Amino acid sequence: MSKNVLMVVTNHEKINEDTPTGIWLSEFGEAYNEFKQHGYEITVASPQGGQAPVDPNSVSEDEPAEILDTKVYLENTVPIDSISAESFDAVFLPGGHGTMFDFPDNEKLQQLLREFYESNKVVAAVCHGPAGLVGATLSNGEPLVKGKRVNAFTDAEEADTTLDKHMPFLLESKLSELGATFHSGPNWSEHVEVDGHLITGQNPQSTLAVSKEFVKKLNQ
Repeated sequence: MSKNVLMVVTNHEKINEDTPTGIWLSEFGEAYNEFKQHGYEITVASPQGGQAPVDPNSVSEDEPAEILDTKVYLENTVPIDSISAESFDAVFLPGGHGTMFDFPDNEKLQQLLREFYESNKVVAAVCHGPAGLVGATLSNGEPLVKGKRVNAFTDAEEADTTLDKHMPFLLESKLSELGATFHSGPNWSEHVEVDGHLITGQNPQSTLAVSKEFVKKLNQ
């Protein structure tokens, strides 16, 4: 039986008039390719469906072809409102600054994350992807991340990007405020936290490690 994996990506394409954003391509592409290698069926969804923007800064001259080739899967994403958690075995949220704007308040995403988590299905997110966990609560009303070991793009890394002042909030601070136990490594180093079936990674450098943990859990 092949596994069905839901990947949810951002539709948000501008931080402000001068600064385009979107998905950080390698965080999508590395995970997508890892899941494909394991024969998973992958559905790519987004809050609005349709075209999901790629952050131009994430596509460099030397970007490997196998990552660039995954851009095609972002051209016509499924609207998240048409998705039912029952059809999937796990969910993965790649990052990019766009997620900071359209993930935290999306009620359908919050509902899906609750259903995945409470059905003991794997919930994974990397870099800014954990912005999706910010609004998610469990059936008892508690934040999904409360009391969990988590990791995400850190406040120090955000300061490094100089985009911190343009963000609606800082992800590390917000997750900590919600009662998560935030663990991180040095800036731009690979770091993953696993707490039961919740898997979170720090930055683009952590995508592959998060994907491998995701596969390990899913194949158990």
